Amino acid sequence: MYKQNLYKILPDHIKPKILKRMNRYKKWEYGYNIDHDMVVISKTGQIGEIYEIQNLKIALPKQNNVHKFEENKWTRFEYPKVLNKIKTVFDWREYPEDFKEKWYDYIDEEFARREEGFWYFNKSIPTYITGTHYMYLQWSKIDVGQPDFREANRLFFIFWAACVADSRCYGMSYLKNRRSGFSFMASGECVNMATISTDARFGILSKSGADAKKMFTDKVVPISVNYPFFFKPIQDGMDRPKTELAYRVPASKFTRRSIVKTTGEAGEALSGLDTTIDWKNTGDNAYDGEKLRLLVHDESGKWERPNNILNNWRVTKTTLRLGSRVIGKCMMGSTSNALDKGGRNFKKLYDDSDVTKRNANGQTRSGLYSLFIPMEWNYEGY
Repeated sequence: MYKQNLYKILPDHIKPKILKRMNRYKKWEYGYNIDHDMVVISKTGQIGEIYEIQNLKIALPKQNNVHKFEENKWTRFEYPKVLNKIKTVFDWREYPEDFKEKWYDYIDEEFARREEGFWYFNKSIPTYITGTHYMYLQWSKIDVGQPDFREANRLFFIFWAACVADSRCYGMSYLKNRRSGFSFMASGECVNMATISTDARFGILSKSGADAKKMFTDKVVPISVNYPFFFKPIQDGMDRPKTELAYRVPASKFTRRSIVKTTGEAGEALSGLDTTIDWKNTGDNAYDGEKLRLLVHDESGKWERPNNILNNWRVTKTTLRLGSRVIGKCMMGSTSNALDKGGRNFKKLYDDSDVTKRNANGQTRSGLYSLFIPMEWNYEGY
């Protein structure tokens, strides 16, 4: 009889007395907890269940405000039609204050779900999804329209949230089956992180420059375009760019008239995030010398000669740190080619990302954390 071993819940990992006391005073700090050898992804100071996914122990937030959908499963919230007319923050500013007052609570709630995640009943079982997963399900548009809820994706996003929270970690190396949704999930996270980051750079690599460009133009840009106005920063350039998505105030000639034009409410100067998303051609030295907040590494198991994913990772790893401090993350995912067509190098990188084998700094040999989700968890139609 088949028994799933992708994850397990650890009910006795923390003594009940300690858990109760720490939750009462909201003392659990976000990040790696050395005392209990676990990564806390909760940002509320309280934790609930402890998951173990591929040997990584992850403390989820405490159950709170569990939403019940009519169909007892994930259902996308309808976007209010009256807000659908508002495309930018500039449009919003034109509306009267009494109209805006009616929608502030709705907007605040969406920001809270984005930050802390979301609880709902899935077939009567209280289920937690991370803020990134919520943004993917609620606000991301993919090739089939709205994404479906998949339990495999829920575990993927929980594991990714732990990679982001853990200061020892450079990100994930994810071995997957085809059509599991990784490219869209990675694109969604790229836009999600970029639209709340200032002075940051986000990069995309794939098995070829054409593939990286296609991911950018066909996935990243449409997700950004379809965000509601309250999540959409000021953008420079075209609505649907081909090389760089720039969240910044458009440059203009410095004149007295331009000063008036670039001021917002109450005469305050507009400020953009100064954050960009772009892609690079495939090569061992792609992004060399850059400083990245997030690197999306798609199809990393398919790099063929003369390109080498191991050589590229040695270079790009340096773009994610400042001295000894990890300042950026890599979301790497791929199916694997044959061993002689890039698969061998990816296998070595994956094996070097085992969370049970760490050096004196507490890091894996590669710096990444490996995740493998078996096909039966993500096979389309089942």
